[in-house]
Amino acid sequence: MLTDIYIDNLPHDTTAVEIRDLFRPYGRVESVHLITDQETGRLRGFGFVEMINGANEAIAALNDSELGGSRLTVRYPVKWQQKRTPRVRHW
Repeated sequence: MLTDIYIDNLPHDTTAVEIRDLFRPYGRVESVHLITDQETGRLRGFGFVEMINGANEAIAALNDSELGGSRLTVRYPVKWQQKRTPRVRHW
C-alpha cells in the first residue's frame, strides 16, 4: 500500500534524488514529487513522497530535521475535503 508524505520548507535547490536518498533508510520510496512554479520552474519549497513501507518511521525521524540549512516539516498530507465543516449562516 502506498503512503503519501508531505514535505515542507525544502531549500529551493533540492533535487528529487536528494529526497529519495533522505527517505530511503526508512523504507521503499516509490516516487518523489517536488512542486515547482509554472512560470519560473523553481522549486516552491514543498513536495510529496510516496512510500511502500516505513512512512511512520520516516515521519518520526525526519520531521523537524535539517536539510540544506532549512528545518523540514514532514507529515501526512491534510485531506482538505474531509476536514471541511459545513458553514452555519446567521442571518
